[in-house]
Amino acid sequence: MEKALEQQPSTCLKIALFGPESTGKTTLARQLSEYFNTLWVPEYMREYLQKKWDTKKERCTKEDLLPIAIGQMNAENKAAKKVKTILFCDTNLLEIKVYSQYYYDGFCPGEIEEYAYKNTYDLYFLTYVDTPWVFDNLRDRPNDRQKMFCIFEKELKKLAVPYKILKGSNSERLNNAVITIQKLLKEKT
Repeated sequence: MEKALEQQPSTCLKIALFGPESTGKTTLARQLSEYFNTLWVPEYMREYLQKKWDTKKERCTKEDLLPIAIGQMNAENKAAKKVKTILFCDTNLLEIKVYSQYYYDGFCPGEIEEYAYKNTYDLYFLTYVDTPWVFDNLRDRPNDRQKMFCIFEKELKKLAVPYKILKGSNSERLNNAVITIQKLLKEKT
């Protein structure tokens, strides 16, 4: 089980999109992958929970957390083998940990928490809540986004990992992200 949550070694830069629901992470991951002509890893939780909702009309439970985390890391590890320069991750185990603890009164499976801290990313883009909240049958807390943003930022500060807050329109976010990534790529060469 633990190996399934472990980030496999790779030579590419890994950038995680991180933040509350409906703040443009998926849109930005797609845009960045197109701009840099590379891959992005979709949010496995969305695929998993949409299928559960469509077939059973059920929401996420504690029992879903490990399969979701394993699916996310499997997708990330597969994609990382295919790219050389940069990989965009629409989410990661740290985001699953934060949501788990928020929704389940501090509970998070120990394995997820362990690897949320062990797995590393070269940069986090923390998406701000200035985008319109868009309803779908998986999103359920439009009024909690500011509170969640603060929790996400606190987690990044606690880990002392590099991050940049992205605000504004989709084009402003994309432009700011591209500038940040180009600087990061120059530093790595």
